[in-house]
Amino acid sequence: MLELKNVCVAAEGEAETEIEIINNVSLTLMKKSIYVVTGPNGGGKTSLAKAIMGMYPVSGGKIYLDGEDITAKSVTERANMGIGYAFQAPTRFKGLRVRDILTIAARDENESLLYSLLVDVGLCAQDYIDRELNASFSGGELKRIEIASILARKLRVALFDEPEAGIDLWSFQKLTETFRQLKDNSDTTIVIISHQERILRLADEVILISGGRISEITSPGKILGDIDFFDPHCVCPNCNARR
Repeated sequence: MLELKNVCVAAEGEAETEIEIINNVSLTLMKKSIYVVTGPNGGGKTSLAKAIMGMYPVSGGKIYLDGEDITAKSVTERANMGIGYAFQAPTRFKGLRVRDILTIAARDENESLLYSLLVDVGLCAQDYIDRELNASFSGGELKRIEIASILARKLRVALFDEPEAGIDLWSFQKLTETFRQLKDNSDTTIVIISHQERILRLADEVILISGGRISEITSPGKILGDIDFFDPHCVCPNCNARR
């Protein structure tokens, strides 16, 4: 269980003043559950995820993992405790192969395991396993490999920042299946930042953040009923008409 109690995150503003970008957020996130964090751009979604990962220090409140206070722990310490973060814009690792990255993440060189991780994110394992992670990779390809490395780690808390960005329709469908399997086959707490309808439908709960605060915690059905969606991945007549 991941628990946030009155968490605040401040950023430096003009004239050396501090601006609160996360304000008094309290959450209890259970194991074996999917939480989708959504809301307007600039509302604090990514800042909250980075505070959980330890990239942003909290200016107030506490964060607990299975009852242990991790508020003062570093990114490395939290990673070693089983918290992982998939960035919206992944880093390129020149000189390393896909095989190397996945082997480091899984701590296992088993060929069938590495292949299955790539298949889970919609990549042909044979085509990618020995490729170097250089400029020849598209943003979407890097995104999928980073997600595969997160899946390899068997985390206690997995944070995904807009995992659908730059991913084609077929791979996106495969990715949603993988999230379902991760929930069904592990005790991982899964937190996904997304506006995408099919990601929202995966959620046990949807957390709506605006202005650095939680404005609502609700069901997917409730929030989808309140929003007129245009899904850029969808091929239905309604979404086609709005392109």
